[in-house]
Amino acid sequence: MPIVLAFSGGLDTSFCVPYLQETYDAPVHTVTVDTGGLTDSDRTAVEARARDLGADAHHLVDGRAQLYDDHLSYLITGNVLKGGVYPLCVGPERIVQARAVATVAQEIGAETVAHGSTGAGNDQVRFDVALRLVGDALDVLAPIRRLGLSRDESTAFLEERGFSVPTDTTDYSINRGLWGTTIGGQETLTATQPLPEQAYPDTTPPTDAPDTPQTLTVTFEEGLPVAIDGTPLSGVDLVEALTEIGGAHGVGRDIHVGDTILGIKGRIGFEAPAAEILIAAHRELEKVVLSEEQQIRKQALGDVYGRLLHEGQYFDPVMRDIEAFLDHSQDVVSGTVAVKLFKGTAQVQGVDSPHSMFDAGTATYGEENALWDGRDAEGYTTLAAVSSRLAKKARTDASTTASEDAPAPSASP
Repeated sequence: MPIVLAFSGGLDTSFCVPYLQETYDAPVHTVTVDTGGLTDSDRTAVEARARDLGADAHHLVDGRAQLYDDHLSYLITGNVLKGGVYPLCVGPERIVQARAVATVAQEIGAETVAHGSTGAGNDQVRFDVALRLVGDALDVLAPIRRLGLSRDESTAFLEERGFSVPTDTTDYSINRGLWGTTIGGQETLTATQPLPEQAYPDTTPPTDAPDTPQTLTVTFEEGLPVAIDGTPLSGVDLVEALTEIGGAHGVGRDIHVGDTILGIKGRIGFEAPAAEILIAAHRELEKVVLSEEQQIRKQALGDVYGRLLHEGQYFDPVMRDIEAFLDHSQDVVSGTVAVKLFKGTAQVQGVDSPHSMFDAGTATYGEENALWDGRDAEGYTTLAAVSSRLAKKARTDASTTASEDAPAPSASP
């Protein structure tokens, strides 16, 4: 019976191929899921690596459309930024990858799947939860975690069997995906130092970005982006285009400190130009077309949705409930948003929507309006102060009573 392995071609998953074959005397099928960031040469190299290691078969799955449809679309409509900063570049990818691995296992009749996660990070939780829920009859193996191997030990295992182990050419671990790239390095092991310019692999340093700003127009229909400067694009193509355009202007670089699934603090650098542009544009469009209460409730639910997705809890029923709320809220979130890109910033310049609540014919802020007069406003301001006035009076009365009831100081002997 074959074992299906989620395969990236890195050290940990490379170790797993011969280890699984030797330990379980079973054929190993490797599965690479393209969730963005892979070039044609990358795909060819990963397959060649799997073959060189002795994999019995290799499967390449294009998961970009599923990533966008099932996950990124809700990160956009929910304006999701973990900690107000991080656009969740990695977590959703693992859900898509796990589902694809389970699907391949079902197609070839495998009962066991494996991944190369260690026991220290978030990915082990994401893979395990997703794999067990998508394929509830599958056994899940994580050899690196179970054995507690160091990178040196994994390297030695492969070299003893004649397999090459490429020497790292960078001090930084890079994970590229459709929604952005994450960067880990010496500086991210503490909370004190920024990442140096050279750590960011794909975006232009803001200081080296063009001296002339670029303004582009993003068109939204029911909450989702559908065109750039009037040119219709699929979700995947639009994100990839904004990644390239924004990256040339140094947009999307940042560093995030957060709480890991296992309860410790973690820090990661990232570059996500498309995410920064789209969330900024979508949020401003919503300000024009949604009520204040809608925006407040959406923000709260978006934060919950992002946290659960980050923690691998995509399959909890509450996620479908939140998605239903988000879908319904986007009925009027259509229009165009102009965004200026310049030296690392994405600044919204203006919003136009057929559903705009910004009606200058009804009221002009701070000047005049057609819905009420000065007497109505005066009455409202009186009523608006009632609750605070009563609270102030209650506290003043209580303080006075306490002072009067206090015992008199005793006379000195």
